[in-house]
Parts: sequence; C-alpha cells; structure tokens
Amino acid sequence: MISNPMKISRKLNETRYRSLNSKFWHFAACYEHVTRSPWKIIIAIRLIGNPFLTKEKTEQVLIFKNMAKNLEFKARYQSLESLYPKLADLNATHRETVHQIDTYFYVTQVKDASVLETCKPRLKLREIDETDEAWLIYYERPNQSESRYSQYQLSKVSDPSTLKALLTVAFGVETIVQKQREVWMFKNTRIHLDTVANLGQFIELETVFQEQTEAEAIDEHQHVKRTLHLGTADPVAVSYSDLAMQKS
Repeated sequence: MISNPMKISRKLNETRYRSLNSKFWHFAACYEHVTRSPWKIIIAIRLIGNPFLTKEKTEQVLIFKNMAKNLEFKARYQSLESLYPKLADLNATHRETVHQIDTYFYVTQVKDASVLETCKPRLKLREIDETDEAWLIYYERPNQSESRYSQYQLSKVSDPSTLKALLTVAFGVETIVQKQREVWMFKNTRIHLDTVANLGQFIELETVFQEQTEAEAIDEHQHVKRTLHLGTADPVAVSYSDLAMQKS
C-alpha cells in the first residue's frame, strides 16, 4: 500500500519514466524504498528489468534527470604513437596511464542488445589495477558511429570485491574488458588512448558538459577531432563490451 502518493510523486520528480503502464505505482513504492539505499541506482535498474515489466516492455528505461552528459567519439587507430605530435599541437596534457578492468553486468531482463538498439543502458564496475580505486558506472548511449551523447551516473566504490559478488549474483556478468588507457586532457575533453585486450588500439573522446554551453562543448569536441585528424579514422559505434561479445 502507498500511504502518501504525493510523497512518491515528489521523489519521482528525479526521474522521467517512458510509457506509463499498469505497474507504475508498484514501481513507485519500490523506488521510494530504494532511494534510501546507497545502491539505489542498481536496485532501480533491477526493478525495471525484472520482475515488474514484461519482456516486450524492457525498452522502457529509467532515465535519471540529473545524469551527467558527455559528447563522445570512438575510433579504431592502428598506431597510437602517431597521435603524440598531434596531441602536442593540441596542447593536450597527459594525465595518467592506468590498467582498467571493466566488468559489465546485465541490466535488463532481455540479454539481447538489439532490443535496446537506440539507447542501450550499460552497467559496469571499473577497477584500477594496482590501486584500491574502483567505480560503479551506469550509462546510456546510442550505438552510432558519429559523435553521440552519453548520459551517465558514477559512484566511487570502497569494497569492489563484495559489490562485484553481489552484482554477479543479482544480474549476471555480461563480459569483462581489460585495457591500458592513457588519459590526456584538453580543456573539458578527455582523450583516451586505449589498448584493449584481444581487440586492438582505439582512441576515444569524452567532452564533458561542464561550465559551458552545449554549443561551446560541441565546438570544443569538433576542434579536438580536427586537430587529431580523426575525420578519416575508423569509427566504432558500440562499446568495448559489445566488441568483446562479438568476438567471443
């Protein structure tokens, strides 16, 4: 029973829910409960996928209005070393080189990515090798080869081993991606030079919408692409997780 529907409505102002259905108020009651949890995003995603929605309705994705937003681009690149002179021309700054282990989990009832082709939600636990640093990352991004918007939420994790075990039981592991990543910065754009295990070398751009207008972010993003001569690069529409599953 919902004792105070107005209270629930106020909490749901944080979200936009597509195609309201007969399960809405049941979900709302559960959402009110899980917002008290530090893992509220994970539990809410679980509720979306199972058991309240049917297989045919799994495209109804919970969108968090306060999600951060990037403008992203990814491409295969045969020789990352050849980018160093261009990065110098850009006046980009090397931030760090790390080894990342990304464990991807299923986030919907349907394990077929084509069901959510237009905007596939993804959930991953990112561990940084040789450190205690780990992040839980949820993001929604369309599969398209050109620059595209990505909305995301992330949270630092203090006990990744326990959380990984919990998520593995709750969702199941979709795939694991390991990579060495060089992180370069130009203003609000992160430039990733990635060497991904079993997949090859890639460059990835992430322009953060932070303290600038959308038009300014787009201009900055395009400037980076031009300076690095990425117009002739081989663009990649999907995530590393999709590439890994295609190869397996």
